Amino acid sequence: MTLEKESLKLLLEGLEQLEIGFQGLPKVEHTANLDALRIVLLEVAERMQNNYPYHHPLYIGQIIKPPTEIARLAYTLSLWINPNNHALDGGKASSAMEKEAVAEIAKIFGWDLHLGHLSSGGTMANLEGLWIARTLVPNKKVVASNQSHYTHQRICSALGIPFQAIPCDSRARMDVSSLKKILEEEDIGTVIVNIGTTATGAVDPLPDILELQAEYGFRIHADAAYGGYFTLVDNLDAETRTIFDCLKEVDSIVVDPHKHGLQPYGCGCIIFKDPSIGKIYKRDASYTYFSSNELHLGEISFECSRPGASAVALWATQRLLPLTSSGKFATDLSKGRKAALLLFERIQKDSRFIVASPPELDIVVWAPKAKNASEISLRSKEIFRESALQNLHLAMAELPRELFADTAPEINWDVKYITCLRSCLIKPEHLDWIDRIWNILDLVTNKVLTSYKTNVSV
Repeated sequence: MTLEKESLKLLLEGLEQLEIGFQGLPKVEHTANLDALRIVLLEVAERMQNNYPYHHPLYIGQIIKPPTEIARLAYTLSLWINPNNHALDGGKASSAMEKEAVAEIAKIFGWDLHLGHLSSGGTMANLEGLWIARTLVPNKKVVASNQSHYTHQRICSALGIPFQAIPCDSRARMDVSSLKKILEEEDIGTVIVNIGTTATGAVDPLPDILELQAEYGFRIHADAAYGGYFTLVDNLDAETRTIFDCLKEVDSIVVDPHKHGLQPYGCGCIIFKDPSIGKIYKRDASYTYFSSNELHLGEISFECSRPGASAVALWATQRLLPLTSSGKFATDLSKGRKAALLLFERIQKDSRFIVASPPELDIVVWAPKAKNASEISLRSKEIFRESALQNLHLAMAELPRELFADTAPEINWDVKYITCLRSCLIKPEHLDWIDRIWNILDLVTNKVLTSYKTNVSV
């Protein structure tokens, strides 16, 4: 598969159009040493070959999605200006584009009124959400499921907020009865709800948690960094659809455009339902915020200097691919989910494998069958290595016995966790590549399991 290059022809045209806006300035001579540039650029290209093929459909490992063509072009075009979206002085046009792009994201969750901005990624976005929570409900514990991203506990430690993990059910979702028990025992300030966990893509039962919120009065922060955009697709199961429809009721949402939003790293987003949250951020500085009475994004952002290029790329992407349930953006997203369902169905029907629960979004988790949990882990690692040799790149995840209680009760748990195989069917092309993916997986699995049989017989 060749890397897409045809769109590069538009970059020069875009630069010429950009230059028209500054033609009244005195001319500055600039020459580039193309020979020197070429040597270093080709060296960079050679060094970058030492990567997994993230752009290719046979890469189904981590949650890595290549930026769309318009995002690459718009991001690169903006670098000739290199705007900084901290203050309007450094990023006038790109700041306006950021506000418009974030408003469009907020709208998919049902929020017209909101306060939000882009960030360098989901970690910083979650940090801001929990910092605001600490300010509004000080000295109160934050809880999240034990399948939540590790960043939440790390952030709480950095912010000095007490944190506790809540057990999960067999579907890797927060166990509501366990949550209720701790709510009865302690004064909880914030509950983090996962809208797509990193390991399995599990979606926490938000409707049940909202009922508890009405009784106990905690804040709800939704970590939808990975799964947020799935609110646009038409092929979620009914229960998951209901959860997404309730997102408008939470207090804050994190979503990462650099995951399913087709953007380069790093581009996260934090949105608050209540715009008055801005007063918590408000700080004056003697050296900035002086060129306009309009909102400077640095006034509502934990980070200061931030790349305006991220906003330009996101705005351009959403201009070309609007965030509507009937558009190409949503259709492509639904293809990835359909591919995950098809792969899961084949794995589930195959007697060589055990599975966790069906995918709620586009992550599939499974493992080769064996008597003991430790042996399952060894076989998973072998399949992972052998698949890579066949150019099929998977991922792995360590998961507890609770996730297999319903689907594989016969396992002898000689260790607490098993290493599973994990795949993110994140690209729309994966739908057309399922047969090829399965054929390689089938071949590799036979090879690995045959070797185990041979070793046992010897």
